[in-house]
This record gives sequence, C-alpha cells and structure tokens, in this order.
Amino acid sequence: MDFRRLGTAGLKVSEISYGNWLTHGSQVEEEQARACVHQALDEGITTFDTADVYANTAAESVLGRALEGQRRESVEIFTKVYFPTGPGGPNDSGLSRKHIHESINASLTRLKTDHVDLYQAHRYDHETPLEETMEAFADVIRAGKALYIGVSEWTADQIRAGHTLARELRIPFVSNQPQYNMLWRVIEAEVVPTSQELGIGQVVWSPIAQGVLTGKYRPGEQPPADSRAAHEEAGSFLRGKLDDQTLGRVQQLGPIADDLGLTMAQLAIAWVLANPAVSSAIIGASRPSQVTENAKASGHKLGDDVLAAIDDVLGDSIERDPSHTTSPKTRDFS
Repeated sequence: MDFRRLGTAGLKVSEISYGNWLTHGSQVEEEQARACVHQALDEGITTFDTADVYANTAAESVLGRALEGQRRESVEIFTKVYFPTGPGGPNDSGLSRKHIHESINASLTRLKTDHVDLYQAHRYDHETPLEETMEAFADVIRAGKALYIGVSEWTADQIRAGHTLARELRIPFVSNQPQYNMLWRVIEAEVVPTSQELGIGQVVWSPIAQGVLTGKYRPGEQPPADSRAAHEEAGSFLRGKLDDQTLGRVQQLGPIADDLGLTMAQLAIAWVLANPAVSSAIIGASRPSQVTENAKASGHKLGDDVLAAIDDVLGDSIERDPSHTTSPKTRDFS
C-alpha cells in the first residue's frame, strides 16, 4: 500500500481508504463487516472513513467495534457531521454549534476513541453562518477531539471562505471529500485548482461509480438483483449513469484494463489516483475479497496514453459541469 500526504498537511493516509457507507449497519451483517475491516488492515489500509448519518449512527458503532484492539496511532479515523441523526428534530442536523458539539461527542462514543483524525462537514449548511460553524470546529480541535477538519461536496467558493476563517482561527483545514471518477469529473474545473492553491487534498468517494465502472451493468440488461443499483439509497446516485450509451462505452474499457493486467475496478481506482490532487480514494466492500481486489490498484501508474484512451472511449458520457457540486438549501429533511 502506498501512502500520500493529506493535502499539504503532515498527516499521511493510505492512498486507498476503506469507507462503510451503505454497508456497515445496513447491507452487511456485523461479522462480515468486521471481516472486511480486518482484511483492509491486512492489505495495508490504515485510513477508515465513516459518518454519523450512515445507517443512522450504526455504521460508526460497527466500525468502532471492528477497530477495537488496534493500535490507535496506527490508523486514521475520519467521520462527518451534517445530515440528520436520531429522531430528526430541528437541531438534529446541520452545522450549528449545538449540533457539531453534540455530534462529535456521540461519534467518539460510538467509535470507541477519544479523538478522530479528521472531522468533516458532510455538506455546506446554508442555514448556519459559516463563522459559527468554523468556530465550533475550532473548539473541537482545541478540545483534542479532532486533529484536522475537512469538508465534503463544498464548492470552490465555499472552500475558499472556510479556509480563510480556518487560517484566522489557526485550525488545520486539510481536505475535501467529493464524488470523483472517470464519469464524474465536476471537481476538476474549479474545486481542484482552488484546493491545490490552498493545500487541501481530495479524499474521493465513488471511484468506481457505485459499481458502474466494474462493467457489471450491461446495456439492455436489468441490473443484478444484489447490486447497488437495486439499493434504494445507492440507486439514487446511479440514476443517469445506467443509460445504454454510457454502459456500452464502459464495456469498451475492458480491453484497456486487460492490457494492463488490471480488473476494470482496479483501472477505475488507478485512474482516480493518477490525479495528483487526490490524497486517497475511498473503497467500500461487502466481502473481504473485494477489499483485496481493490487494494491491488495501489501503486499502479497509468501513462498519458492510457488516460487519453479512456477519455476517447467515454467521450461525452463524462460529466464535467462544476455546478453539480451542491448542498441542500435547507436542513429540513422531513
């Protein structure tokens, strides 16, 4: 496993990290989830990403139990705050001082640790002054409950404004967690250059486009019954990606992967890691064998000719519009 700095911070993370959205506490039984976490550790993965909203807090608890007994200094634990947890009351979501402080305390209890390495704003909160949010994050940092802060799916302007306040408050704002893969490149035009200027690294989710880039979804065929396309929440991220034209083009990536001795999933992850702005690519898994397969993408360098061939194959199936980086306008999720 190769390691990269998280932006320009001193913290190093495994370039492939393990995330438990949609799996722990929901799709996968705990014994299987624990086996996936232990396989990730065996593969050299040290970075684990979760969020309080995943399975309505259950995913954090599963991860905490799975990592119990590991040397705390040898792993990096990331979690997030913003989306509703609990009964969904008026203060059970967002980035208010109240919700941030209550959420970090609850997350630490579930994760069985006294601190997380990275605490992330899961979306931008349009209902809370940014100053309040960043001051609350500063309190969390100074209390030793988190070492660094980051965000997820913030626009370039939001990242710049947050970074300015973080510098004034003297707290380390080091990362952004966006969706990014061969088909979804909306961060490249604005978010990536702004982040690189500010020393912020990308910890990207969905590097295989929820399975689309594995080639398992075929044009003219129904998605497999056990696939993520059949999952209500995950399926929402796949809408618009399962058209026959896109699926047909993805099938044409198979020979490129074969020539490199890679699976299509490994090619997709290696493609993400070819971007120097990316600090880590988050993989998920429902079986330990999937962790092993995806971890093998670490260290593979794709040449410019390969990158160009991928672009030629995918053509106008690639989404590049930066306006697709958005956050809910309200935190009323009822």
